[in-house]
Amino acid sequence: MSEADSNKDPLQTPASEPAPAAEPAKPVPSRPASSGGAKAVASLALLVGLGGVVLGGYSYWQLQQLGAQEADRQASLQKADEQTRQLAAGNQQLAARLGRLEQLPSAAELDERRRLLATLQSDQQRLAGRVEQVLGASREEWRLAEAEHLLRMAMLQLSAMQDVKSAEMLVAEADLILQKQDDPSAYAARQKLLEGLEALRSLPQLDRTGLFLQLGALRGQSSQLSALAPEFVNGEAGPEDLGQSRWQRWLDELTRYVRVDFDASADVKPLLAGQTLGQVRLALSLAIEQAQWAVLNGNAEVYRQALQQASALISDHFSEDNGQARGLRERIDALAQREVEVQLPDLSSALKALQAYVEKREAPNETPAEPEMSEQEAQRT
Repeated sequence: MSEADSNKDPLQTPASEPAPAAEPAKPVPSRPASSGGAKAVASLALLVGLGGVVLGGYSYWQLQQLGAQEADRQASLQKADEQTRQLAAGNQQLAARLGRLEQLPSAAELDERRRLLATLQSDQQRLAGRVEQVLGASREEWRLAEAEHLLRMAMLQLSAMQDVKSAEMLVAEADLILQKQDDPSAYAARQKLLEGLEALRSLPQLDRTGLFLQLGALRGQSSQLSALAPEFVNGEAGPEDLGQSRWQRWLDELTRYVRVDFDASADVKPLLAGQTLGQVRLALSLAIEQAQWAVLNGNAEVYRQALQQASALISDHFSEDNGQARGLRERIDALAQREVEVQLPDLSSALKALQAYVEKREAPNETPAEPEMSEQEAQRT
């Protein structure tokens, strides 16, 4: 046997031997009960607090859900009220439409009204066609009247002012109106108009306005003409002149103011001064003004006579040594060769042809045919 077994043997009692009587147990000293109960109470209080917190949170969440559900319920109620009002308004509109539908005419009345509407549209179309026809004819008549007026204005420009350029433009415009008519019966009228137009275009171009202004410039220069006074140059006294007598010296002094030249090579013009010079200027200005009038009126004879008179006035009263007077006379002689009058064509034949064409167009419209009455109009009558 081992030592361990020897150690255990005293503790084990053989089964045959009676067990010794048990000794009374000694009381074990107990721990203080107050510390264990406090921990249990604290744990229980913690659990109760956590439960209260959880219960409070759950209650708050429930309240939030109830508030949201209440708001949704209020919105649903408002929406339902709005739909109810819309349904009521729709019912009112539907009732109004039903009322109007009840007032609609019957099928027979609708057929009668359709027939009347078709008749009215047909009559309106026929009336519009007639109005368009009348207005078209009126426009053509107005255009032809305008062409006649233009031709009369061209004749007035030629006879009163001899304005070839303006007359040419007016006749060309009248021919353009006839061209737009596109009427073969206007051939004779257009032929006369084009004959007059080509006659105007073949005339020489006369610048009456430019010639009138040039004469006005010369007229302004005539008011500035002045006579050229003679000048005598005294020679220097020589040594032999110092011994002259007093009488001879007086004679030499007098020759400074008065000199008689019997061997003059040209005509001596009288000296103009004061009132005489003013009268010559006025006569020259009147002669140029008369030439201006002749330019505007196309009178070639008066024009040339007036300029010849002006040239003669300058030649008679001003010397050739006067450069201003000589230049003015040369300019007047040059302008006297200008043409101020042309043989103007006669446009009366073109006017008569145009009037005959207008009368021919208006002749068929004097007794217009009565239009046939339509079947619908006959039924209504």
